[in-house]
Amino acid sequence: MFPKITPVVRALLYANFIVYAAQRLTGYGDALLYHFALWPLRGNEANGGAPFEPWQLLTYAFLHDPATILHIASNMFALWMFGPAAELVLGSRRFGFYYLACVIGAALAQLFIVPSMYAGGGETIGASGGIMGVLLFFGLAFPQQRIYLYLAIPMPAWIFVTLYGLYELWLGVFSSSDSVAHFGHLGGMLTGLLLFFIWRSYIRSRTVSSA
Repeated sequence: MFPKITPVVRALLYANFIVYAAQRLTGYGDALLYHFALWPLRGNEANGGAPFEPWQLLTYAFLHDPATILHIASNMFALWMFGPAAELVLGSRRFGFYYLACVIGAALAQLFIVPSMYAGGGETIGASGGIMGVLLFFGLAFPQQRIYLYLAIPMPAWIFVTLYGLYELWLGVFSSSDSVAHFGHLGGMLTGLLLFFIWRSYIRSRTVSSA
């Protein structure tokens, strides 16, 4: 059964695909990356980078790699799969806040943790920080719901999310050259975890009433 798309999830899907189309079709891909990707706090203008600007804490999450559709496709597929359930529990306004907070939390982790571990660094793009927050919410709100790893291996959602988080931590510590924002992903999950426990009474009442 396919999930029914909820209002905020629909708006996020539209926004991401519209920006991606602009990157691909209008020839402004590089300009969008320069101004709206998340750049390190210490700008690397000498290497073609851009200075950090506050709006980048949000705008980077609506940009994806224009060279391949797999980046945006995987993120939007996960948002479509897990986002509606989270939005139905939280309500649209609270879900929108949750998603954007996870995006910002992921950005802060990328800005402050990565430079302390690795030298250099370029821009960060992609919705993965927000998506990871949504995935964590699903695992906590629906812990026994079956998720199929690689579309073949069934496991409870809480185990899937736990293994995914540990895998991201391992990659963040030991894979410094794969160009993936692993600590950003973990920052999104940690922000989601914090909000989940702040709202746990509200979430519990919503999940019990909808059971």
